[in-house]
Amino acid sequence: ISMSIQAPPRLLELAGQSLVRNEALAISALKELPTELYPGLFMEAFAMRCSKTVKAMVQTWPFTRLPLGALMKTPDLETLRAVLQGLDALLDQEVHPRRWSIQVLDLRNVDEDFWVVWSGAPVSSLKAMSKRQTEEDCPRMRRKQSLKVFVDLCLEEKTLDEFLTYLFLWFMQRNDLVHLCCRKLKIYLMPIQNITKVLKMVDLDCIQEVEVDCTWKLSTLERFVPYLGQMSHLHKLLLSHIYVSDNISQEKKEEFVSQLTSQFLKLDCLQKLHMDSVPFLEGHLDQVLRCLKTPLETLSITNCLLSESDLRQLSQCPSISQLKELDLSGIKLANFVPETLQLLLGKVAATLQTLDLDECGITDTQLRVILPALSRCSQLKIFSFRGNPISMAALETLLRHTVRLSKLHLEMYDAPLESYGAQGALCQTRFAQLRAELIQMLRDSGNPKTVVFSTVPPHCANGAFCDPESCQYCCW
Repeated sequence: ISMSIQAPPRLLELAGQSLVRNEALAISALKELPTELYPGLFMEAFAMRCSKTVKAMVQTWPFTRLPLGALMKTPDLETLRAVLQGLDALLDQEVHPRRWSIQVLDLRNVDEDFWVVWSGAPVSSLKAMSKRQTEEDCPRMRRKQSLKVFVDLCLEEKTLDEFLTYLFLWFMQRNDLVHLCCRKLKIYLMPIQNITKVLKMVDLDCIQEVEVDCTWKLSTLERFVPYLGQMSHLHKLLLSHIYVSDNISQEKKEEFVSQLTSQFLKLDCLQKLHMDSVPFLEGHLDQVLRCLKTPLETLSITNCLLSESDLRQLSQCPSISQLKELDLSGIKLANFVPETLQLLLGKVAATLQTLDLDECGITDTQLRVILPALSRCSQLKIFSFRGNPISMAALETLLRHTVRLSKLHLEMYDAPLESYGAQGALCQTRFAQLRAELIQMLRDSGNPKTVVFSTVPPHCANGAFCDPESCQYCCW
């Protein structure tokens, strides 16, 4: 008979559980409560939805930071209301109480050790952790503001939910005493008129990451771009699925690109740029990227139409001089002169760590030309080359080059063309034979790594991959 033996609850935990069951007693005891009991008691009060206890504990919270978002995981209006009412009681006092330590209310759903380690950590460690995490810089915080509130915004409904509505209404009444700091902004479905209302309430200078992952017309993006230019500490920008009508004039498109680049000129901290299905880039990529003031770490241009001139000018762009990640998946290169891509890879060879060339339509002939440049990417760790029609001979040659890259630990390819019949159906026996040959070649190299082959018909609709559960093989 197997029995699972669990460690008995610590005395501090039992004391906290017992105390929170009597809400009146818990509140009256807070002034004399040992600091090490606070996190556990707060978690118990939160779990049992004891709003009065939560409100009272906020007023006597002994740490500089209350990481509420890590505890809630999903927004909870009742808890938020209790916490903000507790903060109101503090903010309304002209003279701060002696035990008022809280400086930060963190509503972000991030990995947080505070609630995990509290029971086994000394009070000094908890206070040091809280103080260290409290010292996050807020460029727009004014001296008279005594409290920071951190929140990540995800605008995925037509209107703000009750949680954010309550938070914003509270903030508008307290903005002279409270600094609301939003670091991450994700936009999905919310109409632009509601988005602009939100943007007017937050300090745009604090925003570090923006993701626009929805189908916007170019006219909608035009309304958003002026706000983008005010995000001077922006580190990451993702634009996805912008719709441009076929009827739009070239002059109108160029006018928008000029407007966008004028805002990019203000982004002194941009390090990661992702643009997916953005049709206005063709013929304008150089204009967009050359206005960036600092080198990028990540550049992802996917599922876009680019000209060969765009790619050539990209290789000459100063902003790629320190590039670590390059993603060109979905960029059709089949008709490009391969020397263009060779030149680009040569420019980033010294720093590149991740390279994604999926669904580019690169042929055997083009591959042979770019291999020398690829072989010089000494820092490369991940390389994906799926969705390109590659023969067994070309794949063997490619693997002989990549095996020399000592830091490369993950490679992803399609099965060679010889694995398929005339109608595009996979021949399991043939594929197994070719796969065995490739595995043996890799083993003979003596450089362990993971190589994944995806079996996908060479003429599969939209280049979609088959079910990875049944079609991918890890051969090392």
